[in-house]
Amino acid sequence: MPGPKDLDPSSSPRALLGAELRHAREKAGLSQGELGGRLFVSGSYIGQLEAGTRRMQPEYARLLDEVLGVDFFLRNCRAAAKSEYPEHFAEAAEAEARATAIREYAPLLIPGLLQTPGYARAVFRAYRPTAPEEEIDKLVAARIERAHLLHGPTELLLWAVIDEAALRRVTGGPGIMAEALRHIVGITEAHQAIVQVLPFSAGAHAAMEGAMKLMDFEAAPPLVFFEGVGTGRLEDAPSVVRLQRLTYEHLVASALSPQNSLALLTEMAQDYAHEEHP
Repeated sequence: MPGPKDLDPSSSPRALLGAELRHAREKAGLSQGELGGRLFVSGSYIGQLEAGTRRMQPEYARLLDEVLGVDFFLRNCRAAAKSEYPEHFAEAAEAEARATAIREYAPLLIPGLLQTPGYARAVFRAYRPTAPEEEIDKLVAARIERAHLLHGPTELLLWAVIDEAALRRVTGGPGIMAEALRHIVGITEAHQAIVQVLPFSAGAHAAMEGAMKLMDFEAAPPLVFFEGVGTGRLEDAPSVVRLQRLTYEHLVASALSPQNSLALLTEMAQDYAHEEHP
């Protein structure tokens, strides 16, 4: 019987890799938990690999080949690892594309799915002050492409809590900020996202230590993504996910209502537009 074929990078390598993993695991008579135990990872991690929500790392691909008695995963995991996103964010972006619900707290900048090209360009130029313009163009294009999730055929719940600090920081100039806030207003009024503003008046709150992104999936356990300067990590431990979900609920309770948030965003957009054209 012929062995499994190499993955075609032009298709969906991660989905095919996950399907092959499920087939090989079931053929070996192992549950997700049993296979995870042999790799010293959780059963939910194996489930996420099979669902295509997690990227298969080479060290795990090698162990899977050994445990399952195949010569497939290490050869093909590199095809599934190709991404247009920065390395620290690539796995989260690909998981995001498969999510059914995303709940995000953004303390310092407008969430990527809600950014305009002008705002994204200002952010990336600040990150990479000496990068060639072509590199910035690619990063901006990839970020704006992500926003197509809001207009796709599947219903995605995007619920963002944005700190007032992110809205007050003039990124790219008043004109760019006016456009960025009007864009959020438009998305909110089109019922493509729920947006709440966490005002300065809320004082101390449950997520003062940083940003978070919770992602739920139809056929895989939830994930939470933590991001820092040039780094990021996905967590699937149930205790971590539960804590971050509770934290997010506290933020929602402390934030302005969606209606009052919309009013504030509209007012701030007008103020920025006035600064641009006094």
